Amino acid sequence: MRGPAMTDNGSGGARGAATQEELDALVAAADTGGRNPTGLVGRLIFLIALAWSLFQLWIASPIPFILNFGVFNDTDARAFHLAFALVLAFAAYPSARSAGQLVLGIGVPVIMSVLFIVGSRPGEPIWWIPLVGLLVAGAVLMGSPRDRVAPWEWALAIIGAGTCLYLFFFSDAISSRVGAPILSDFVVAAMGLLILLEAARRSLGPALMIVATVFLVYTFLGPYMPGIIAHKGNSLGEVVNHHWITTSGVFGIALGVSTSFVFLFVLFGSLLDKAGAGNYFIQVAFSLMGHMRGGPAKAAVVSSAMTGLISGSSIANVVTTGTFTIPLMKRVGFSSEKAGAVEVASSVNGQIMPPVMGAAAFLMVEYVGISYFEVVKHAFLPATISYIALVYIVHLEAMKAGMEGLPRAYTPKPIVQRLIGIAFTVAAICALSFAVYYGMGWIRPVFPETAGYIIFAALTAVYVGLLWVASREAPLKMEDPNAPVSKLPLPGPTIRSGLHFILPVVVLVWALMVDRLSPGLSAFWAAAFMIFILLTQRPLMALLRGEGEVAANIRRGVMDLLDGLVTGARNMIGIGIATATAGIIVGVVSQTGVGSALADVVEVLSGGNILAILFLTAILSLILGMGLPTTANYIVVSALLAPVIVTLGQQNGLIVPLIAVHLFVFYFGIMADVTPPVGLASFAAAAVSGGDPIRTGVVAFFYSLRTAALPFLFIFNTQLLLIDVTWAQGILVFVVATVAMLLFAAATQGFFLARNRFYETIALLLIAFTLFRPGFWMDMIYPPYAEEAPASIAEAAGNTPAGQALRVRVAGVNEIGDPIEFVALVTLPEGATGEEKLEAAGLVFRTEGEQLFIDDVAFGSPAQDAGLDWDQEVLRVLRPLDQPSKYLMFIPALALLALIVLLQRGRAAALPRRAAA
Repeated sequence: MRGPAMTDNGSGGARGAATQEELDALVAAADTGGRNPTGLVGRLIFLIALAWSLFQLWIASPIPFILNFGVFNDTDARAFHLAFALVLAFAAYPSARSAGQLVLGIGVPVIMSVLFIVGSRPGEPIWWIPLVGLLVAGAVLMGSPRDRVAPWEWALAIIGAGTCLYLFFFSDAISSRVGAPILSDFVVAAMGLLILLEAARRSLGPALMIVATVFLVYTFLGPYMPGIIAHKGNSLGEVVNHHWITTSGVFGIALGVSTSFVFLFVLFGSLLDKAGAGNYFIQVAFSLMGHMRGGPAKAAVVSSAMTGLISGSSIANVVTTGTFTIPLMKRVGFSSEKAGAVEVASSVNGQIMPPVMGAAAFLMVEYVGISYFEVVKHAFLPATISYIALVYIVHLEAMKAGMEGLPRAYTPKPIVQRLIGIAFTVAAICALSFAVYYGMGWIRPVFPETAGYIIFAALTAVYVGLLWVASREAPLKMEDPNAPVSKLPLPGPTIRSGLHFILPVVVLVWALMVDRLSPGLSAFWAAAFMIFILLTQRPLMALLRGEGEVAANIRRGVMDLLDGLVTGARNMIGIGIATATAGIIVGVVSQTGVGSALADVVEVLSGGNILAILFLTAILSLILGMGLPTTANYIVVSALLAPVIVTLGQQNGLIVPLIAVHLFVFYFGIMADVTPPVGLASFAAAAVSGGDPIRTGVVAFFYSLRTAALPFLFIFNTQLLLIDVTWAQGILVFVVATVAMLLFAAATQGFFLARNRFYETIALLLIAFTLFRPGFWMDMIYPPYAEEAPASIAEAAGNTPAGQALRVRVAGVNEIGDPIEFVALVTLPEGATGEEKLEAAGLVFRTEGEQLFIDDVAFGSPAQDAGLDWDQEVLRVLRPLDQPSKYLMFIPALALLALIVLLQRGRAAALPRRAAA
């Protein structure tokens, strides 16, 4: 993976690092496809990618509905989306020629052909099946040149697209025979599945292909599986209908999210990057933070966070920002491995930053059933805390090594003057925000018909004004990170030179958060504004600077736009294929009922312990994530294990919100990009730094421990996800959780004010845990619940204040008739007595001897919402007790922290003096 050595001139150049061409090839191979043929074929690939972007913009815009032309329903749009992805997958990704890849590419079609035959039922056609398998296997065997697209690859691309578009052209006929496939359905579905698996192998590597194949094997060979996961088995006709003809498999929710939302956000990021925003974010971060101790590393964290807004790929993020940040980190004293690890940790974290979150945010909307705004609200605090902690980790590394920052280009103002300037800036931004918010609120009702035009005119005026401000400054250029740096750029001119790049992000956030438009429509308007900027930015800037050459700048703007549209489409190939292939796995789960069987397996392995269940889920996410892209990993693990965690948690008395479980799975899927031995982002960073990729991955894993700790914490303390908190509580949670995470980072890094002694590390971990979960200790001192006999449930309800929840443990059966126990939280309404409260909650009981049973549950009542049903036996009743505030536990924690500070201050005096920060 490493290229020829670069010259090390003593200025920080990376000996053994890859060349820029090799880095571009690395990103291409991972994200956009490593094949870029020239001539007619190259132009054809360019046009197909361009057509895909234009198609996605068309279906997302309101224009088809205004013209009543070109309106596509969800299924038709998904068919075209996957058709484009398949064609580009075979055109842009050459087939790997390693022995293992060849075995997979040839073996899987053959195995699947045999399974199709074995799974067929009498009367189902099978004579054509071997031909389908031989077609795909033969195409793989014939090879895949890297400099051109072979005819057999075009054949697979065209046939694959045809199997998708079959659903569009024959939709009326298909809808009339759902569940009764005919010969053409069998042929199209079998070819489509095999070609999709081969496309996944090419564009995503072997892991997802193997996982999807294993699930299909399980579908057909259910009766031969071990007893705990055995099922009746499904016929070829059932598989064809479920996975291809309907929207339960390949064309299911995951591909729908890719079609409706993800493409537009990826396209928006691509256009923003082509406009120059990526370089702008890096330069701003360096101008603001480069002078600090370990400044280039801190700037790398901040710039990666900002780049994460426009990039859904950790590998692209590493290479984009890392080519500039890693050499500068090495110059101030970071080793190759540590410099690469900082970039990996910060770049991978870019995928947990709203609003895009590596496409997972939009999938959570569908899977969890909450609004996009709610998903972003829940995900924002952990992501922000994680980035703050990473900046602190970098600071600790710099402290340990006695590093200095890069020289400033100016003399800093006194601290008081700086604070006054910051306060004035914040006040100005707040005033402007209020003016815009209430101004927009006034425009819409006063001008209901023309409000959109007025808002666009105002945006354009602001855009031109910001361009005028930028035109007064020198153009930003990507500096050579290996050249000597005599001073950092000035923050003011650097910030002013690209303020107009913030406008499209403001449009996106405004549409999502204020106007509450759908994610797809919000991304469309943001992308449309980006297109306007790309077309006008260069000629307007030339006019404002008096440079002339307007026509040439218009042509360059058009080329930037076309390049951005094509790059956005090529960035989507892997995501489109991944969501479609993951749909196979989701389809198998829904068709075979393996989810409930897996719940039994996990319960047996974990002994019913919720912490053990979480560890098993984390390990599975890491293992799958080593070969699967983040989006596919999230789809697979959330489909398999998210319901299991919720169910088993409820059985163990822990009511876990579904969004917390989905974020838990997502975080550990991201961690797989860091974790050795696969850790693709670590290999990319090592290619830039010239360091050892495994050691880079190990260091990055330790830097990312804070990200691994957060999911466990917000499972048990959902306030971290801003669930059921007020604004004041939210601010308190943010401050306390940030302090706790910084202390956790200090403990794991072995350094606080000075190098930790072992007992200080233990104490810091204890303090951090107490700040995160003060209720853990308070529950030990003052139990939160008193147990009552089931027969005394009315008395317990009478002693429970209205609005609080009574915890009721019941035994019954689940939806498939298996015995189950779980804890339900029944919120009690107003009532004069306990009997009245229980009746208002929708509960009626009957007594049989000493046993208490639920005799009836009112429809739509709090009891039904809690999951209670008739004929369940009440086993335990837990009545809430008054507790002192759990925040009292902060007092001993902070006292212990003060003691550690006193112990370390004396040793800290021996460290080099801190640089100004």
